[in-house]
Amino acid sequence: MAFYMAVSIFSASAEQLYINGELQTGSGMMKKLVITLMGLFIWSAIVWAAEPEFNDGVPERYTVKSGDTLWGISQMYLQDPWLWPEIWAANSQIENPHLIYPGDVITLVYVDGKPRLTLARGSATSSGSSYVSQGGRDVKLSPTIKVAEHLDPIPAIPLDIVNTFLARTRVVQPGELDVAPYVMAGHDRRLMTGVGDDFYTRGPLQEQVDFYGIYRQGTEYVDDVTGEVLGIKAEDIGSAQLKRTEGDISTFLATRSEREINVGDRLLPHEERPLEPVFYPHAPQADIVGKIIDVEGGVNQVGTLNVVAINRGEREGLEWGNILAIYKKGETIRDRMTGEMVTLPSERAGLMMVFRTFDKMSFGLVLTASRPLAVEDEIRSP
Repeated sequence: MAFYMAVSIFSASAEQLYINGELQTGSGMMKKLVITLMGLFIWSAIVWAAEPEFNDGVPERYTVKSGDTLWGISQMYLQDPWLWPEIWAANSQIENPHLIYPGDVITLVYVDGKPRLTLARGSATSSGSSYVSQGGRDVKLSPTIKVAEHLDPIPAIPLDIVNTFLARTRVVQPGELDVAPYVMAGHDRRLMTGVGDDFYTRGPLQEQVDFYGIYRQGTEYVDDVTGEVLGIKAEDIGSAQLKRTEGDISTFLATRSEREINVGDRLLPHEERPLEPVFYPHAPQADIVGKIIDVEGGVNQVGTLNVVAINRGEREGLEWGNILAIYKKGETIRDRMTGEMVTLPSERAGLMMVFRTFDKMSFGLVLTASRPLAVEDEIRSP
């Protein structure tokens, strides 16, 4: 369409031209003509760039298996997997094509000359009447009740990794742990406590809350450019169940411990934040530029399925499900010709998905990494 409009403009008289309702002549006409054409070509480039590109050699049919993820399947088909929602061909029989079950069949079709995917429910998730051929004629089968094993939809990403992290990791603001109830003593005056032991805390508890997480102050996340404190990591120590309270002293039972529970550890109400499988990865609406500030697990190099912390959060417009590109920070080298120190350009080296956001920072799961990544590497909108 943009090409047709450009040809039409060039076909107009060289001496006069109407643009936006105004008669244009001479150099003014040519100037507005050039501006108009530039706008059209930029517009058309944006439209064409937005069309998802398929990988070479993709299967025409694929049967979904247990253990598949939406990201894995979309990565198989698309160069930009987060554009998954844009390649679905309309299928009125399926209410939500993002709910994909083992046994479903994905088929590559062409709609108006463009590749698209359709989804057909597998036998384990289908119901209703059907037709079969008998003796050269179609015979309608009456609806019957079929008992099938309950199937959960495949998740967008490996949820077991993310949900384990969400259950164990928290970021708090400065001073939040300082006012939380603290471990005062173990049973029989012991200073350290493990699973199955009682221990005593001091400080006000929340009403009608019986389960608490036990935390110890950890890393302070600081923006090294602005000096702003982005948050403080509350290191997971264990979990506990309230048994009784007398005044401001409470007795707890340690139900889980990753490390020994020490005097001074703090208690926060247990926080359940499991991710639901019904969502799809997508690019952020805002233009995001930031960097990796920490890696979970105490490793130095980041690879696929590692959890990382970044210095951008809700105030910058991030939300869970956002996809971000990771750029390997360019090295600083000496130019042997001039003797100057020069920083090489950053190179795109991976993708991550944000799964937990705070006001000033977020956590994400690295989905792809073409080379080892590290703290200080950059993150940008894809």
